[in-house]
Amino acid sequence: MLSAEEAQRIFDEAELVVSEQDAAAAVRRVAGEIAAVMQSSHPLVLSVMGGAVIFTGQLLPLLDFPLEFDYLHVTRYGDTTTGGELSWIVAPRAAIAGRTVLVVDDILDEGITLAAVKRRLLEQGAKDCRIAVFADKELGRDKPVAADFVGVRLPNRYVFGFGMDVKGAWRNLPAVYAVKGL
Repeated sequence: MLSAEEAQRIFDEAELVVSEQDAAAAVRRVAGEIAAVMQSSHPLVLSVMGGAVIFTGQLLPLLDFPLEFDYLHVTRYGDTTTGGELSWIVAPRAAIAGRTVLVVDDILDEGITLAAVKRRLLEQGAKDCRIAVFADKELGRDKPVAADFVGVRLPNRYVFGFGMDVKGAWRNLPAVYAVKGL
């Protein structure tokens, strides 16, 4: 965890990558794309905690069709900046079998976590599993899973804000920033 001073220094030196206005426009666009595809399926929407909380909170009110909401908590990062072993902290309580599921997450980075989530949901009997991410990081290589709905594309840099954190800080920002030098 960062001290308040360290967190402020990182923010002060960071580069704005996605403005608050562009983030809001991306959420509205994604909501329209999801509605066009999923509005008649009464989907189970699963938010991936804790990064997806901002995206999910802004997305759900824009989905004007019946849906069921639940969450899951799985991570490879904890408070580190590099991915490790996958850890399932909370599984969805809602029944998965026979459902159309929409997984909502903050960022598709390497794709290992979201690929594992999708695989597990399909193994539990989901009839369809779609993925919506606020951000898809451009890594320049294939990922084990692709998002069906993407808000913004980001450069391959260490980013924070709009649900994404830097060592536990700054998830609460309404815009996306890149850490200086990373």
